[in-house]
Amino acid sequence: MRFSQDFAPPGRSARRTGRGRTGVLTTALALASVLLLSGCGGTEPPSAKTSGAGASSAADADRIEPLTGTPAPKLPVTVTSADGKRTTITSADRIVPLTGSLSEIVFTLGLGKQVVARDITATFEQAEKLPVVTRAHDVSAESVLSLKPTVVLADTTTGPAEAIGQIRDAGIPLVVVEPAKELADVGRRIETVAGALGVPQAGATLKQRTEDRIDAVRESVPAPAGGAGKPRVAFLYLRGSASVYLLGGRDSGAGSLLEAAGAVDAGKESGLKKDFTAITSEALAKAAPDAILVMTKGLESVGGVDGLVKIPGVAETPAGMDRRIVSVDDGVLLNYGPRTDRVLSELVAQLYPESGAGK
Repeated sequence: MRFSQDFAPPGRSARRTGRGRTGVLTTALALASVLLLSGCGGTEPPSAKTSGAGASSAADADRIEPLTGTPAPKLPVTVTSADGKRTTITSADRIVPLTGSLSEIVFTLGLGKQVVARDITATFEQAEKLPVVTRAHDVSAESVLSLKPTVVLADTTTGPAEAIGQIRDAGIPLVVVEPAKELADVGRRIETVAGALGVPQAGATLKQRTEDRIDAVRESVPAPAGGAGKPRVAFLYLRGSASVYLLGGRDSGAGSLLEAAGAVDAGKESGLKKDFTAITSEALAKAAPDAILVMTKGLESVGGVDGLVKIPGVAETPAGMDRRIVSVDDGVLLNYGPRTDRVLSELVAQLYPESGAGK
């Protein structure tokens, strides 16, 4: 992770699909680090008032940390997918995860050598040489089937439905997993994937490791100094190349991270009940953020911090006046998986630079 510079996560749920321009923008934002991860161009943004480590954190963000050893799957297992389908998995020799966050879990469980393809949002180093078979919920069934997978992992936002049906009709076991929307979902999602692949013990170990690390970061959050209140943080989704500028609300997916970092989700607190809404000067004034959270490529797409403060209403907020911008890589921010402790650590380090917390 780098400061002043995308998943996802994972992407966010694409179930709310509108018909007008607002609906299109909301869907684009819902896909977040997925839809435009590779298409969000731009150069390295100018420096800004941020804090924390630099190159070493960026390197960490591009790698996952597998459990020691390779677990031996105990198969067959029969599981019920999130879409209600019963599926029996007899082999985990050739795994195809159709989202970056699912790939992250499989690799971290120690089964990376059995993964034969990836989604474009699997941005970590260990997966970079794998063929891309899906791009932002746009699955190529033919590409998946050509790799002769023994099990395919998807989530409820994966599509189109015709592609999922085509894979199932070919007799390939396909397991649909509920997406993660908050910190409380991390352990459940790890257990679900591990159970489907016949490695429940590895899943239990990874769940415990991940939750312990998240708890440790939570404990590092400093108390507000001098009677000051919790920092108000607004999550903005930006894609300058597509003129998409959105403010996260109650269902943006960032709320539990911000709260765990000792902050207030400014969009949610200001009364925004949806996932995202178009940025307006009025909405930003009501949110009154002390800091702004963005994805790395989103910030790059608007020309860095100098471009961000030119978006109407941003410069007038306390965050804009102080140029207090928190940026986290698109590929991990909303994944809610084995690297979420690093995301939370980055948030804490950038929000409280004077305390040294989160490092």
